[in-house]
Amino acid sequence: MARNIQSLERAAAMLRLLAGGERRLGLSDIASALGLAKGTAHGILRTLQQEGFVEQDEASGRYQLGAELLRLGTTYLDVHELRARALVWTDDLARSSGESVYLGVLHQQGVLIVHHVFRPDDSRQVLEIGAMQPLHSTALGKVLSAYDPVAHSEAVEADRKAFTDRTVCDLVPFEQILDVTRARGYAADVEETWEGVASVAAPIHDRRRMPVGAVGITGAVERLCRDGELRPELIAAVRDCARAVSRDLGAGRF
Repeated sequence: MARNIQSLERAAAMLRLLAGGERRLGLSDIASALGLAKGTAHGILRTLQQEGFVEQDEASGRYQLGAELLRLGTTYLDVHELRARALVWTDDLARSSGESVYLGVLHQQGVLIVHHVFRPDDSRQVLEIGAMQPLHSTALGKVLSAYDPVAHSEAVEADRKAFTDRTVCDLVPFEQILDVTRARGYAADVEETWEGVASVAAPIHDRRRMPVGAVGITGAVERLCRDGELRPELIAAVRDCARAVSRDLGAGRF
């Protein structure tokens, strides 16, 4: 059986201690409660503080949970709420469009697929929940890069790989695409990531009017496009779905 890493166990115990009871605890309180030497406790606290998981009050010197830990917890809750709110609407989008529907969020310099509705036909399909997509070439990724400042920074700083001859890799034209995305409220990917595949996606906002994800459809170019352009009725359906989920998250009208 693999052995647990003692320092991580101690850090986890420290975070649980700070999460319960008094809002702030001093070094002696923490060390005593966990049966640690002050030097050991201080070293763990210093590391947690550097990572943003713990904060120290300048006046009292006491410790409390940090903003980064709270942000991670909120992100976890937001993703699950996002998926729960989107279930009905994404099912409706798959039925009305006849295509696969994907719900994505920013994660580790890419788009994490957190929900996938199969195309409503008898074709063999693979569930892609948990799959990662690039930010710079997919419709979901472009939407996140256009509306989420963190995603934008990740996309700009990343090595934008060319997947096909149509992939836009250079920064200036990529930024122009994001400007167009913001102006029209959706993003497109026509054979920029996969040959013969097109997609369209729109942003989802929460009650704070902050972008929390993107929803889109993906399918064969010959089904999604007409005369070389994405079919307007599919664009409208995706945008309607995104607005409906946003409303359910408390964003109001967009």
